[in-house]
Order: sequence, then structure tokens, then C-alpha cells
Amino acid sequence: MLKSTEYGKEVCVKGWVRSHRGSKNVDFIALNDGSTIKNVQVVVDPTKFGDELLKQITTGACICAEGNLVESQGAGQSSEVQATRLEIYGLCGNDYPMQKKGQSFEMMRKNAHMRLRTNTFGAVMRIRHNMAMAIHTYFHEHGFFYFHTPLITASDCEGAGNMFQVTTKNLYDLKKDENGKILYDDDFFGEQTSLTVSGQLEGELGATALGAIYTFGPTFRAENSNTPRHLAEFWMIEPEVAFLDQEGLMDLEEDFIKYCVRWALDNCKDDLQFLNQMIDKTLIARLEGVLKESFVRLPYTEGINILQEAIKNGRKFEFPCNWGDDLASEHERYLVEEHFKKPVIMTDYPTAIKAFYMKQNFGISGKSGSTGYKGAVAPGPTMQGTDVLFPQIGEIIGGSVREESYDKLMAEINRRGMETDKLWWYLDTRRWGSCPHAGFGLGFERLILFVTGMQNIRDVIPFPRTPKSAEF
Repeated sequence: MLKSTEYGKEVCVKGWVRSHRGSKNVDFIALNDGSTIKNVQVVVDPTKFGDELLKQITTGACICAEGNLVESQGAGQSSEVQATRLEIYGLCGNDYPMQKKGQSFEMMRKNAHMRLRTNTFGAVMRIRHNMAMAIHTYFHEHGFFYFHTPLITASDCEGAGNMFQVTTKNLYDLKKDENGKILYDDDFFGEQTSLTVSGQLEGELGATALGAIYTFGPTFRAENSNTPRHLAEFWMIEPEVAFLDQEGLMDLEEDFIKYCVRWALDNCKDDLQFLNQMIDKTLIARLEGVLKESFVRLPYTEGINILQEAIKNGRKFEFPCNWGDDLASEHERYLVEEHFKKPVIMTDYPTAIKAFYMKQNFGISGKSGSTGYKGAVAPGPTMQGTDVLFPQIGEIIGGSVREESYDKLMAEINRRGMETDKLWWYLDTRRWGSCPHAGFGLGFERLILFVTGMQNIRDVIPFPRTPKSAEF
């Protein structure tokens, strides 16, 4: 209706009041139904409705307005509604927490059930929807199959142990053996189970049957972290592809994320312009910048040398960055935002700081990247990782070529002292018809953080789950 020029037509609009300002001669009601960042202006002659009704139409109230569509006399809209009938569906008192005046994000998190009605969160949620559509469309157009992996699992993909346990056992009367160890034979699944941290392992099974699959669903991590980059419940996109090598994986990562950014620019223009004005004035330029440049492909060893050279030149970092260290967000952002000024795909990490299933660069001490940096020779074994680092975010994608050799995979599992009783089915893929394959994981909320310019990951998911917070 906002784009309609059928002036004189009778229309009916329904929504929630963003603002209501009045005078003796005319009232203006800004109405929004959530479908767009833009409001419909309803023009009301107070002499036709009376003060009693108009006083009840406050910010947050839900109303229906019928009237004639006319050409707007004010700036900011091409048309408006001259009201002939008003009906109030839901009153909203003065204690409504989402008043028109600016609210802090912390206050809005405490009122997450109401914050969705604000302009900012409406914009974020519409963009979130569009990014989900972009993801499904991209993979469908490229021949991937949407593959559903279980949320309840008996294995720990990442080996970190930070998992939420799933049980029907009576926690006040746990069955234990003579050594005090909890027994699970009387539990629902007959063994210890948890909410998944990743669908990757099952996704690999899908790739060895269907060729190219992707998962897109909720994952969980019981990490007691209160940083602006972590959630206990979050969504992951995890493609796995048979017969894909490291170069092909990096091509896929770059093409996929550029497709998502381009989709946002093409389909979320109004919301992005609003967020660019209200949240981050460099947002649109940063999104457009991602599309203009090829991502730097940087071996970890070269990256460490660059960081250490920066330290020699006076750059201060909170955390150390010696070869073998897992890079902190500050290191990743330095490389992306200050050194290269473009996204970076970091490759060939030390084996010791990455997962057991990643393919090692056997017989290769170091690889040259696309940076032209000299003298980067890895002092230890490396593996074929491909992590995408983005401005404002740090790591946004974590990927690798997977080790397809049963013997090599078992050697790494044994070297790490891992138990294999929960991984027998995963190891079978290396025993029967194994193939080269690769994949990555993209944290959906981190993608939304980048696309919206929001500063806290709790503000890009409708109802965040974090330590000591599971309301709504």
C-alpha cells in the first residue's frame, strides 16, 4: 500500500502505533504492521472522533484505521490515509517498555518479548529471514541437498565437552556403579546423550551418499561465556561436499558468503538504510566492499609472522600470538581490518589447535599464500583448515578438508587419547568407500551480526539463550 498511487481508494490498515502526535486541528498516527521499516501515516480529524478515543491511541497500541488513500502533503511518504473510522484492538498503557524515546539495548534484552516491535529489531528480524532464504536458495541452486542431522547425540563433535546433557533420569536418585560413576542403562536412550554442538559428523555421512549436502539448524554449547560473540543456543549452516579439495573449499566459502551479502543488499535495502543511519554509518559501504575484493588467502604461518612484525613496530595485543597459539579475535581483526583491509581466508593451522578430523599436510612444512609474504615456514605439522575472517567479527566461517584415510584418522585419534566407542559409525565411513571431502560451518548469528552492523550477538536472535538467561 505504501507504493500505491490509487488516490481516492478506500483502504483498511492494521498495525501497531509507532507514534501519535496531535493538535487542535489534526492528529498524525504512525502505524506499522511489521512488514517493512516504513510506517503508514494516518491523518485524523479530531473533531470527528473525540478526545476520549484519541487519548487511548498511544505508542504500542494496536488499531485498525479505515479511510481514503490520499497523496501525502508531508515529507517522507508519498501517500497517507485520511481516517474515516478507527478501532482499537489492544490498548497500551504508559508503562509500555518500548516507548518512542531511545531505549538501551540492555534494557531491551530484559524485555525481549516486546523488543521485536521496535524499528531496530523489526529490521534485524526481516534481514534474518532474508539471510535464511538466501542460504537455502544458494545451496538449492548449486545442487546441494538439505540434510537434517540430529539435535540429540551421543558423540561430541568438537571434543570440548561443553554440552548440555539430555536425560529423563531422576537427578535426586541417580543410579551409580560401585565406583560412583553414573549408569545410563535406565535412561531414555540407554546411554549418555547431549544436545549437539554440530551436525558435521552426520553431515559427512550425508555427503558420502548424496555428494553435496548442507545442514541448517540449531546447535548448543554449554560454555559459560558472556562475550558479545557467544550464545548457548545458536544456528549453524554446515555444508559437506564429496571430492572437494582445499582450493575448491575456499572458492565455495567465498562465493557463498558473497552471495548472502549480495542478497541482503538487493532485498533488504530499506532495513539496511535504517541500520546504516541508526546503528553503523559504515554498514552499507562495508557490505559493498566485501563484494568488490577477492578474499586474501593467508597461511597461518604467514599470519603469525605479520602479527609478530606488527608487535615489533609497536602494536599492542592483549593475548600472545606465537606459532602454535589459537589466534584471538583481536589478531584476526587486525589482519582483516588494519593489515589487508579485506576479508581473509586463513589456512594451514597447526594440527595441535584444530579438530581431530582435519586432514594434515603430511610432508609439507608450510604453504605459500596469496600475500607475497616471505619467510613463512611452519615449524610444526599443519592441517588443511580454511577459516574465513571478517571485519567487525573475526572468524565467521570455520572449515577444513576432512581426513579420509582410516589409518591416518585413527593415528590422530590415538595420539590425542580419544575414545572411539562413540565414533564407530563415523569411522566406518573411512573403512567402506571413503572419499576426499571437505566442508565448513558458518554461525548464522555471526553472519547476521555482520550484515546488520549490530554489536552484540544477543541482538540478532529473537530470544537469546546465555548463562543465567533462559526467559521468554
